Amino acid sequence: MKKFLYLVLAVILFSIGGKVMAQDILTVKQHDIVLIASYTARGEITELEKSLNKALDDKLTINEIKEVLVQMYAYCGFPRSLNSLGVFQKVVNSRQGDILGEEGVVLPASVNKNEYGTRVQTELVGQPVKGDVFEFAPAIDQYLKEHLFADIFARGILTNQEREIATIAALSSMQGVESQLNSHIKCGKNTGLSDKQINEILDLTKGARSGAFNIGVKNDAYAKYFIGQSYLQPLTTEGVNSANVTFEPKCRNNWHIHHKGGQILLVTSGRGYYQEWGKPAQELKTGDVVNIPAGVKHWHGATDDSWFSHVAIAVPAEGATTEWLEKVSDEEYSKL
Repeated sequence: MKKFLYLVLAVILFSIGGKVMAQDILTVKQHDIVLIASYTARGEITELEKSLNKALDDKLTINEIKEVLVQMYAYCGFPRSLNSLGVFQKVVNSRQGDILGEEGVVLPASVNKNEYGTRVQTELVGQPVKGDVFEFAPAIDQYLKEHLFADIFARGILTNQEREIATIAALSSMQGVESQLNSHIKCGKNTGLSDKQINEILDLTKGARSGAFNIGVKNDAYAKYFIGQSYLQPLTTEGVNSANVTFEPKCRNNWHIHHKGGQILLVTSGRGYYQEWGKPAQELKTGDVVNIPAGVKHWHGATDDSWFSHVAIAVPAEGATTEWLEKVSDEEYSKL
């Protein structure tokens, strides 16, 4: 009898807290939206086609998927949005029995789109949006409010949260848009997305942020020498050792010294820092090269708002070793 009562109580508590508990992970529909948006932004047509078929198999409606692909033009441009819609059209034509779903609505002509879009934008951001760039180019502010946040968001079909999921997935799959990504992560949280859901979106799309090479696996073997999460993908192990190293935002390695043999860093994506002992830190971006002489105490890692990847090449030398030293404190890092 006690077991039965406990079971009933557990069901009641789950029902009461179902909304909260459901927010711990992405739903199947949200997962599909992430992949569709990510592959559209990256222009990966083969993987996009697979994700579109999966979404239809998971009972997303044709119009829901169309809505994601149409919205993508505002974040990754008309060419990729149109290309993805073309792929989706072929997928739909090759299948039978998929659900069309509800149609989007058009704002009545009597609605002031600027006021409508301003309300939606303010609700998502949590405050009115202002900035020098909007004063410099008022047209972009008008288009954002009247077209994106009014015409598109008012169409329905997708919730504002689902639209932010698509936006976060697209932006996290592109390089050089870290500021916008961070802004939309905040918007996503304002729609009710949890930190765990946000991290799940970033995990699903992190391959795009590792540059030209695979992101590899979590760098557990060296985790004690890092603050934050890093990933390691060995590239060569004979003759010259090299690996692609990827840092999540704020991740950095400890101060360390390469004895006898130095190291060369080739930055492949994102933004990061390199600092030698007694010298100011230098910001690194895609295409930068750092030559680290043997015996120089240094550290490197990501900025606080960007993923960062570099290829680390060990300069061959007999008896070469790495000496790991103290951590780069939060206080030091926050000053950069």
